[in-house]
Amino acid sequence: MLRQTNYLALLVVLVASCLSLQAARPNVVYVLADDLGWGDLSCNNPESKIDTPHLDRIASQGMRFTDAHSGSGVCTPTRYGIVTGRYSWRSRLKRGVLGGASTHLIATDRYTVADLAQSQGYHTAMIGKWHLGWDFHFKEGSPSDRFDLKSGEVIDYSKRVKNGPDAIGFDYYYGHCGSLDMAPYVYVENGVVTAAPNRITVNKDYKGFWREGPTGYDFEHVDVTPNFVRRSIDYIQERAATGEPFFLYLPLPSPHTPILPIDAFKGKSGTNYYGDFVQQVDWHMGQIVDALESSGVADDTIFIFTSDNGCSPRAEFSELDAIGHKPGGIYRGNKADAYEAGHRVPFIVDWPNGAKTGEVSDATICLTDLFATLADITGADIPDDAGEDSVSFLSVLEGKADETREGTVHHSINGSFAIRSGDWKLMLCPGSGGWSDPRPADAKKMQLPPIQLFNLAKDPGETNNVYLTNQDKVVELYKLMESYVANGRSTPGPKLSNEGETRIDPPGFEALKAKLGI
Repeated sequence: MLRQTNYLALLVVLVASCLSLQAARPNVVYVLADDLGWGDLSCNNPESKIDTPHLDRIASQGMRFTDAHSGSGVCTPTRYGIVTGRYSWRSRLKRGVLGGASTHLIATDRYTVADLAQSQGYHTAMIGKWHLGWDFHFKEGSPSDRFDLKSGEVIDYSKRVKNGPDAIGFDYYYGHCGSLDMAPYVYVENGVVTAAPNRITVNKDYKGFWREGPTGYDFEHVDVTPNFVRRSIDYIQERAATGEPFFLYLPLPSPHTPILPIDAFKGKSGTNYYGDFVQQVDWHMGQIVDALESSGVADDTIFIFTSDNGCSPRAEFSELDAIGHKPGGIYRGNKADAYEAGHRVPFIVDWPNGAKTGEVSDATICLTDLFATLADITGADIPDDAGEDSVSFLSVLEGKADETREGTVHHSINGSFAIRSGDWKLMLCPGSGGWSDPRPADAKKMQLPPIQLFNLAKDPGETNNVYLTNQDKVVELYKLMESYVANGRSTPGPKLSNEGETRIDPPGFEALKAKLGI
């Protein structure tokens, strides 16, 4: 009888453990918009002139973060951080972005968030804009990191693409290599080009812009976003039917250029084509959530929606200004900048069975944090040399903490740094570091101070540089930045190495640095 009782007790424990394990493996759908501003969503910005009802609804039933940041002011570096949990400036990419035919940026032996998900029994998929490089087979010459393909760079589209998402943990992938304005314009599915180019396309319209280049016969620019969404819905339905957990990374190519809303959305926003495209993205998010609900997995799915950086000037700011719309909301700058609107992004989490509902969080988070958060949720162990800049925000989702990050590093298109801790932000550049005024060359001509210090609680618009009256804070933040570089990580763990030299000092900083005693 005693033995039987022990067996029954053991059975109860095993069943409970299995149920606990299942609960700790929610599906994950991570949607990354492209060049969407923090202030474009009406749930973020009461002054927004673009209506985003689907994302507003999702935010109202989930958790909305007001202080979320991309790892960079531009595309490729942010995507690197999402997939690896590591700042991209630690890699070979110290500034700028990759091109449409660039070789792979993520080393195939690096442990990624997809590897982590696989280790926990997830099926993993990437559908969308990759922009992290993969290796086309070039017939002659060497591959290029330029945006455009020259006549001497001929790709053999019949050969398999190597070192794509499948080499770093994704079971399935379908997408294109660079931005939707970078050739070649071909889809690749699990290493196979779905249709070799049969024409050269170009659109130099200021909104529909894409660079001239070879285009596959199944590739129509206006249908790329809808195509990715259709395929994502199919994936959700197929995986939901298996009863096994899935991880879907859906990096959209929109509302980045070419700004090509489908006919149903042209003129719908009452703003311009950019606003129309934002509304189309919003509608697509409604479709994704509807697919989760109709498949019966919405409650057990973490749905995350965010953007890779701020809004691009290609949105035509003068047109939007005329009707009172600010893509960055109250924040300064735009895409490519170290100023807030370059990297402060919308961030919405809907997880009915795990996160607080109807909440707004002011916790500072970074898009590198997906890695540690998923590990925390599933109980996965992170190798010492992985996720170097990833901090779990699970405790924030559960309402158990208000803040998790010691500091967050921001990076601009020209390689300028900024570091944020609490309310304070130190910018190690004299201007925007990007595309808004004053641009780097203009800042140099204007002989602006080499650094900028802002208290974002008092001055969210970054209008008052207070470095002269808060020199102790300058020293504190600079030394924190130095330690993050020197240690090869910004999280606890063994010291690691960065790839190549990482320079954080702006030109002309030497004298001030000596005065501060740094």
